[in-house]
Order: sequence, then structure tokens, then C-alpha cells
Amino acid sequence: MTAVSHSDMANAIRALSMDAVQKANSGHPGMPMGMADVATVLFTKFLKYDPAKPDWPDRDRFVLSAGHGSMLLYSLLHLTGYKDMTLAQLKNFRQLGSKTAGHPEYGHAAGIETTTGPLGQGLANAVGMALAERMAAARHGAKLVDHYTYALAGDGCLMEGISHEAISMAGHLKLGRLIVLFDDNGISIDGSTDLTVSDDQIARFAASGWDTARVDGHDPAAIEAAIADAQKTDRPSLIACRTVIGYGAPTKAGTAATHGAPLGGDEIAGAREKLGWAAKPFDIPKPVLDAWRKAGGRGAQTRKAWEERLKKLPAADRNAFKKAQAGELPKELDTAVTAFKKQISKDKPKLATRAASQKALEVINQVVPQTIGGSADLTGSNNTKTGAMTPVDASDFSGRYVYYGVREHGMAAAMNGIALHGGFIPYAGTFLVFTDYCRPSIRLSALMEQRVIYVMTHDSIGLGEDGPTHQPVEHLAALRAMPNVTVFRPCDAVETAEAWQLALENAAGPSVLALTRQGIPTLRTRHSAKNQSARGAYVLAEAEAGDRAVTLLATGSEVEIAMAARAALEKRKIGTAVVSVPSLELFAQQTAGYRAKVLGENAVRVAVEAGIRQGWDGLLGLEGGFVGMNGFGASAPAGELYKHFGITADAVVKEAGRILKARKSGKN
Repeated sequence: MTAVSHSDMANAIRALSMDAVQKANSGHPGMPMGMADVATVLFTKFLKYDPAKPDWPDRDRFVLSAGHGSMLLYSLLHLTGYKDMTLAQLKNFRQLGSKTAGHPEYGHAAGIETTTGPLGQGLANAVGMALAERMAAARHGAKLVDHYTYALAGDGCLMEGISHEAISMAGHLKLGRLIVLFDDNGISIDGSTDLTVSDDQIARFAASGWDTARVDGHDPAAIEAAIADAQKTDRPSLIACRTVIGYGAPTKAGTAATHGAPLGGDEIAGAREKLGWAAKPFDIPKPVLDAWRKAGGRGAQTRKAWEERLKKLPAADRNAFKKAQAGELPKELDTAVTAFKKQISKDKPKLATRAASQKALEVINQVVPQTIGGSADLTGSNNTKTGAMTPVDASDFSGRYVYYGVREHGMAAAMNGIALHGGFIPYAGTFLVFTDYCRPSIRLSALMEQRVIYVMTHDSIGLGEDGPTHQPVEHLAALRAMPNVTVFRPCDAVETAEAWQLALENAAGPSVLALTRQGIPTLRTRHSAKNQSARGAYVLAEAEAGDRAVTLLATGSEVEIAMAARAALEKRKIGTAVVSVPSLELFAQQTAGYRAKVLGENAVRVAVEAGIRQGWDGLLGLEGGFVGMNGFGASAPAGELYKHFGITADAVVKEAGRILKARKSGKN
């Protein structure tokens, strides 16, 4: 029997990749063909994994940051024996309902560690995973946590701005368990990368504190030596692998023609001949498949030994690890939040909700050990650090607070990586206006259904003098438009605590807490153990001057304005209720009966929010009024801005009166 060579195993990846792309008539064959040698060395000699137990916590993580080359990952998962990555799935590449989406999607199949495709995101996710590994090791010890994170990145990943933030962060924290394999093929969609970039990537990474190496990406011995060296350093490592995109294609190799289109029948036939691959499409010779399955099985004993170590731990340590991995919240959380709410209702403080958030976190962080806080250089403004939190740094990963620096995009993507790794619940802050910098990562939090909590303060013109560059106007609407994102805009310290509890309990998606800079009064002065924010909206004050004629809906700091408008309308004997709407998304999930009861049958509806109207019409209808912003803000004290832009109780009263008059005259 002829021994199976490295080339045979790498060519299996190349064949499956070009065959699947050809069958789909769509996809990117070039990168999988070019990086097949690197991937073969990694998956057969280094990567710690077990297809029989794909969620084993101490497995190495492999992130395909260059997600367009998804057939590389799908081929590897099939060849190494992941049960749900069948040959039928490869044949169904890029088709509706398949596990083999155009770009890898977390949750579609075991072995896909994160959703990639938007370039650079995977690289930054990998930084978060590597950080989570070090933090987990500091808590649970090297016997339980001792793994590497590998990321495969392309030229496009390194061109994206997020790569700078991720590289800088990883170098600063000396994440020595992070190894990036750079597909240095010199080709992008437009052609040679000489058209667009002349960076010396080795020098760039070295300047950020990385260990670096350059190898021939088609020399398995050189690749093996470079990865072995990278495992020995205490710094993150970049291995620039010089490859030929579309390796093996007789006329298209080394060109952009292989990047994002099928090779074509003639080119594939030529590639088979050049590579010495005689098998038919999707046919892997048994000796080659056996060699791959043997490689896939080599981690089983390591995994079983790890499980034995876990079993032998003291029960308290073992349970703590398991609960952290499962993302379980302690039963004490509800009791702690309820007690906090009761005290707030009693004391009635006037607090900015960002300050109320910090007070809630002081309680929460004492009972939820998995939380990891942070901020993008705005710790004192976002109020995300609590008293007992110590910093995470390169010399001590036992802390619970990450100083992310002015790296909003990298911060958000790293939090996705932390959440995906498991064991932690990440939250971090910046100003709400800078969700623009975070948005691609927030979208991926939602797409991957990850519990990541975004603490976004300075949520309106109420931030005052910093002016329109910092005053969010359209941001609430933009975030609410994103599927599977829950946006909370609490009206006081009680609702803020409730929002935090709901965000922590939401394990199937991200939450955004939009919090004020300015102080606002406690409106929930009557204690209720029930989390009223859980239904998204509720009647804060019912009509008292007769039957309800007007319903005022408001969020955040504008609920105070709605309450003042209610008082004025009630004086006029117009029955008016105020509905606090901390979350439009949660309210939309309630029964039609509950929504109708809260909104009031036949009542005039007016909403007030210091943002744009977009997103409110579903509650207001064609008749409903809106008091808010129609353009950008301005630089002035907050009180003056509210008057200048007409977001006042008088304006709300006038709007309600206008609609009542129009209704009476039959004009609506």
C-alpha cells in the first residue's frame, strides 16, 4: 500500500474546494487551494480538537477570518470527521438550507467557531478568544484551560481598519496563545495587491509587539517549524505564509481569476492533472480519507484525559467551571436586583442612568462572577468599572476589567470572541454615537445570537456642550432596525437595574443600554418586585381625570417630560396616561391584547424621544404625534437644547391637543 503523503492530503482540500465551487457556480476556490498546505500541517500536527466532542472547552480555536474561503474550513471539517459536515453538505455548498453557507456561519455546523466574511472581524474575534483563554486559565488553572487560538487571515483582513485595533490590543496584552497565519498571496479581487497596498506586514506586526516569521506556504516542513516556534513565544505570533492563490490551476494560479469565481471545467481538469489527482469530483480515495480521519481522531485521548482531570477536581471548582461554561446566572441575581430596586424606590435619587448603571453593576458584579467589564477609553464617563474590579493586563489576567483604549470596533469584535469562547459575559461602553464604529460587530453579535452587552452612554442631545458630533439622533432607530438586538433606554435607576437583569438573562442575542449623561429623577417610586421592563412597555401613570383620551409614550430622559405633560393635560380634565417604553423590541413581542391595553383603546397617541421618529410609527399609526428631533443637534447646555429643539412638556401638550382637535373636527 502506497503511503499517503502531505500533498495527497492537501490536494483533497483543493479538490473538494474547486469541485464544490464549480457545482454551486459560485464561491472562492483560490484561497482554499493556496492555503491547503498550511491548513494540512495545522490540522494534522498542531490543532487540538476532537470531532467526536466538538464543543470540548479546552480545544484549540480555529478562526477562518478570510471567510470567503469557506470551502477550506468545510473541507477540513468533512475530512477530519465532523459528523454534520457530510459529503452531501459539500455538494450543497451555498444552497438554501445547507450548513455550507457562502461564508462560515456560527451555529450552522460544529467546528465553525465564529461567523466570518466581513473581513478583519474574525481576526478581532480571535483576539477576544485568546484573551478569554488567558482569563479563564487565570481563574481555573492550566490543568483545565491550556489552548491556542489560530486565525487564518488574508490581505483583505489586514487592510481593514479593525485589524489595526486588534493587532495593537493583542500585542499590548501579550496574548502569546494567539497565532495568526497570514495568507500572503499578493492578490485581491481587483488584482495584485500592489495596486492598493505597500505595507510591510512583518514590520507592522513587529511594531505592535508581535513575534513574526515568514515562510514558504507550500513547504510543509517550514510551516511546521514556524508554528512550533510560535507556540514557544510569550507574544502573539504572525506567520506570513507566501502562497500561490489557486495553487495547482494550470492557467489561473497566482491570478485574481481564482479569487471569487469557479475555475471552469477545463481549468479543473487541468488542475487535477497537474496535482496528480485522478479521483472524480467529490470522491476522496479511501487511503487519503483514512489518513485524514486518523488525524481527526488524534485529539480524543487528550480530550478524555482532560475530562478525567475535570472529574477529579473538588466539587466546588468543577461546578464553578461548568456553570461559567454554561453561562448560568446565579439564583441570587434576582434577589439582589429586587433589593436594589426597592432601595432606589425608597431613596428616590436623581441620577444619570449611566450613574444608575454603575450602581446596579456594583450589585450585579458581586453575584455574577462571569461578567467582564470594559470601556473604549471612557471608563469615567461610561461608569462601567465597579469598585472591586481590577484591570486585566499582560502580567495578570485574573482581573475583570479590560481597558480597551480608543478601539471601539476592535472592542466590540473582541467581546464577540470572548462570548464565543465561553466562560464569560462581556460588557463594555462608549458613547451611543460611537455605535457607528461598533456597528459591524454588533450586527455579528446579533447574527450569532451572542450575549454581549453594549453600555452606550450620552444617549441624546442631553449630553449638552459636546455638540452634534457627539449627540446621537438617528442611532436609536438604527439599532432598533437591526434584527435580534434588544435596545433598552431606561427612564430612571429602577428601570436601569431591570434592563441590566434582562440583558444578562438574554442569552440569545446582544443588548444595548442607552444611558443618559444628565441626571433624571426616580419615577418608579412605588416598589414592585416584578420586572416591569420585561414587557417592553407598561403604564407608568394611568389617566385620572376621566377615561383615557391621550396616551403619552416615552423613553429614557423624556419620560420625565411626558409626566409633566400628563400633569398639564390632566389639569385640563383630559384623561392622560404615560407609558414608559424601555424596549420597543420587547413590547413588540407581547400579545396583541397586552399591547392594546397599554396603548389604550381609541386614545390619542403621542410619543416623545430625543431622537428621530423612525421606528415609532408602528405604535403611533398615521394619526399619532411625535415630539423629537428632525435633524442634528447643537452645542449648548442640555436644558437650552431641549427648549431650542422643542422637546418640552408644552410641545407634547400642544401635539396632543392638535390631534384631539383634528379628531373632533373629523380631519383625521
